[in-house]
Amino acid sequence: QVSLVESGGGLVQVGGSLRVSCAASGRTYTTGWFRQAPGKEREFVAAITWTGGTQMYADSVKGRFTISRDNAKNAVYLQMNSLKAEDTAVYYCAANRMGPVTTTIGAYPYWGQGTQVTVSS
Repeated sequence: QVSLVESGGGLVQVGGSLRVSCAASGRTYTTGWFRQAPGKEREFVAAITWTGGTQMYADSVKGRFTISRDNAKNAVYLQMNSLKAEDTAVYYCAANRMGPVTTTIGAYPYWGQGTQVTVSS
């Protein structure tokens, strides 16, 4: 069993930056970030493999968000720059212990509780 805890969410203005973190209780392989805005379905944001050698991003965040990891700390980060109002959502960390990066929610059996990111205009 792996537990995930997100942190670093908050309120930021449009155009600003924020970094959210995901701390895992154990080793994870592919780790992803998803987000869910009010009234909308949860959507894929970014994912990274254990080695960090493969990363995947949603088109809506490419060039603005960067996913990274520090395996010595069992941590995964999402650096978010040039934030837009539409980035406002609860951001969730998700992980699995096998498999390649994927946008499929069902491929991630472990989930955190989420951290709120609010971008004000």
